[in-house]
Amino acid sequence: MLTYIIQVILFQVLFLVIYDFALSKETFFSKNRWYLIGTILLSFLLPLIKITTVKQTVTKEYLVLLPEIILSPESVIEKQEWYQSIDYLDFVFWAGLLLFLVIFLIKIVQLLDLVYKNNVVKKEGYSLVLIPNTTKAFSFFNFIFLGEKISDEKREKIIAHELVHINQKHSLDLLFFEILKIVMWFNPVVRIYQKRITLVHEFLSDEIASKTANQGNYINNLLSEVFQVQEMSFVNQFYKNSLIKKRIVMMTKSRSKESKQLKYLVLIPVLISMLFYTACSEKESISISPVLETQKIFTSLDKKPVETDRQSYMDFYMGDKLPNTKEYSLEELTEEEKEEFLAMTEKFKDNSTVQLKVFEGLNNRKVVAFSLFINKSELGKYERKQGDMVPMIELDVFPTFPGCSDGDKDCFSKSMTDYVKENFDVSLADNLNLRKGKQRIFVKFKITKTGNIEDIEVRAPHPDLKSHAEQLAKNLPQMKPGEKDNKVVNVGYVLPITFNVQ
Repeated sequence: MLTYIIQVILFQVLFLVIYDFALSKETFFSKNRWYLIGTILLSFLLPLIKITTVKQTVTKEYLVLLPEIILSPESVIEKQEWYQSIDYLDFVFWAGLLLFLVIFLIKIVQLLDLVYKNNVVKKEGYSLVLIPNTTKAFSFFNFIFLGEKISDEKREKIIAHELVHINQKHSLDLLFFEILKIVMWFNPVVRIYQKRITLVHEFLSDEIASKTANQGNYINNLLSEVFQVQEMSFVNQFYKNSLIKKRIVMMTKSRSKESKQLKYLVLIPVLISMLFYTACSEKESISISPVLETQKIFTSLDKKPVETDRQSYMDFYMGDKLPNTKEYSLEELTEEEKEEFLAMTEKFKDNSTVQLKVFEGLNNRKVVAFSLFINKSELGKYERKQGDMVPMIELDVFPTFPGCSDGDKDCFSKSMTDYVKENFDVSLADNLNLRKGKQRIFVKFKITKTGNIEDIEVRAPHPDLKSHAEQLAKNLPQMKPGEKDNKVVNVGYVLPITFNVQ
């Protein structure tokens, strides 16, 4: 989520830079309005779009799950206080959101109070709210709020101006940005966006309203009297001192040439670049890919299985009843498991009395259950798609841990377990206020073609444990790399480390 938020903010900044330097000085006010609304929406959508074809051009690495290393629970954590379980980052986010929501609701109540407590005159297409003892002038949706101290002559011009806001639904834009300010209260870029579109709204209203009156007189009316300002960012202000100069400059500016609309085309390469960025910068979550092991045949998950001489990613189940464990859909299987499962179903495709299903087995392995009493009608769900994804290719030679025979997988696993048990300091967890129960650390790393350890990623329940596990991986000795088709390859590993907190 944090990566997504950072990308959203970065995209918003880039869109605003383009607007300020290339578009804000042009008189294409309607296009600028839709640019600001469209780009802030795009900033939220682009990080969610992943171009799979781009990701597929990146060389695939082999990822192997090492056996889980369970460390003895030598450290006992003292009783955890209630405040130690609070996620303070989440607390700050929701507290900020609640605060800004309350402020917004208070302002809405203030507006409603102005409507209910003052004289409201129904007009064609709008309602005029007359506020005593003020010179305020603003609008919100179909309501135009005018101070009674404003002269009749000025009222007519103000109403003409505010009617443009009403007819073009400018309040919807401002309310949209107000909601974004509540949800992303920590993001100053949204506030800048709102200021930009507020100014565009004024340019649009001035452009239309000044056509019905002499432009010089219209400008003089803007300068002739200082109106009071309603301190609400989601209402359309007729008079805001900080915007007057910009409005006058834009009204007296020559219309931009139509050819300058080509500036909007700069968005095309920018959007393409953003899509490539989100596709290439996405970090794959640590996916647990199973390792080839001797396949076991179960008649019950409570009984000792029979070992076969076949290597597989999943075990086989031939009990009287289906296993009473979690059932997996085809989409939930890894590429290796899916490949193996589809190969099995292919053997029984002509037998309408047989169906294979996948369930959770033992030791982080899944089991393929063989059933004679289930109809074959559901097998169509598992239709194999050709060419839509490159499957995980099995290694011919596994990487070699120093001191082991070439490609000896069992020795590699044992050596890795011994290394972790000797070098991982379990006592670090003593004072980290971790939750009771089983805690896991996942260390993902790559053994490169040169045998070096690179691309270390760690998931741990505490930053101190994460740093320690990262250092543990960095200190691994140089390995002999794995091979496929007589070529050395990069091999990815996930090392699970488990310990208990009591």
